[in-house]
Amino acid sequence: MNNATAGPETLRQVSGFSRLWTASTTSAFGSYVTILAIQVLIVDVLAGDAVDVGLVNAARWLPYLLFGLLAGVLVDRVRRRPLLVVADLLSALALAAIPVLAATGHLVVGWLVVLMAVFGLCTLVGDAAYQSFVPQVVPARLLGPAHARLDQSDAVAQASGPALAGGLVSVLGAPLSVLVDSFSYLASAVLVATVRSDERVAAARSAGRVRGIGAEVREGLRWIYRHPTLRPMALSTHFWFVCSAIAGAVMTPFALVTLHLSAFTLGLALAAAGLGALAGASMAVQLGRRLGAGWLIIAARVGTGVAWCLMAAAPLALPDAPVLGDWGGGWAWAVFALGQLLLGVCMGAENTNEMTYRQTVTPDALQGRMNATMRSINRAMIVVAAPLGGLLGDAAGYGVALVVAGSALVVSAAVSVGSGLRGARLDDAHALAPIVDTGASR
Repeated sequence: MNNATAGPETLRQVSGFSRLWTASTTSAFGSYVTILAIQVLIVDVLAGDAVDVGLVNAARWLPYLLFGLLAGVLVDRVRRRPLLVVADLLSALALAAIPVLAATGHLVVGWLVVLMAVFGLCTLVGDAAYQSFVPQVVPARLLGPAHARLDQSDAVAQASGPALAGGLVSVLGAPLSVLVDSFSYLASAVLVATVRSDERVAAARSAGRVRGIGAEVREGLRWIYRHPTLRPMALSTHFWFVCSAIAGAVMTPFALVTLHLSAFTLGLALAAAGLGALAGASMAVQLGRRLGAGWLIIAARVGTGVAWCLMAAAPLALPDAPVLGDWGGGWAWAVFALGQLLLGVCMGAENTNEMTYRQTVTPDALQGRMNATMRSINRAMIVVAAPLGGLLGDAAGYGVALVVAGSALVVSAAVSVGSGLRGARLDDAHALAPIVDTGASR
């Protein structure tokens, strides 16, 4: 990690960051196109059902469960920029194969499952390499503003991406729309390839003593789950994904069935989350410095739980509100959208501080394993908890499931106050000390 005291004072002076930022932004917009286009492709073009949609979606996340820890070892053993370029190119090829198969009449759900699994594997490796490459380009003291800038771009994509995707699918059709995302990965590969950085391979490899994969996986796990601050942060984040998966499983049917929103008005409400995320990311660095990264993360998770409970309260506005067609009662929509806005603000403020702290406290030799392990276990929580959220929603009601998820997250955040998470700061000795003594030899 670049921890030198001398060097650029602003992100504009960091050579290569603008290219990384542009690459990330381009991919983010392309990803929103693919998310919608694949769903339309399955249902409208291939006449698939909900089971087919589930299989294709599961195929994308399956590599995180199977290969997540191994991907971290790979990223720490090799140079990250070439690995990221290769991952982007293979992602582009996997996506480009979809319109080719559709044009030749050979596209079936089975091929989509295979291609999305390949795409998911490339994304797994590419994300781990990207998250580990950023600290090699950006000095530690500028990681906070860098992640805020990246989160702002993602928030803009979140707010406007679905509308862009809908327009492209309407004009080009679902198969050709996927090609747009393929081009975005090609552009990302070109941009990343031109970034200049003094990459260093992990010390163990440069010394010619690479150990077994199992030993390196265990070393990464020990680093996260024995660290006095990373451990409570990781456990709290894992539980956040559990609650988020439960809420995510019922949020759309809650809006469509309980609030009687249309797909259009639901999209407008979801766009409020993107606007909130943009605002949260814009304030993240200042809030993190004032409150401390740990306290901000805890407060944001309380706010996220409150946001889900606020959305669950939207039906209370239905009896006294006039029914406005697709709006399902104007005030009910407004309450739901307000919950989405608060959700976005909390996520935007939290993510910047969590990512910055994790990358600041982790040595370069462990960046790949830390990032890949956290990301993979978080997504494992989604796979396990999302079906449980659906079962809870069907059994007790969608609003009840939202309240359960929100309340559980608030309780979890309150418990975190008694852990080392509350003391996490980006500039304190506790955060930087483990870089000197990583415990890698133990």
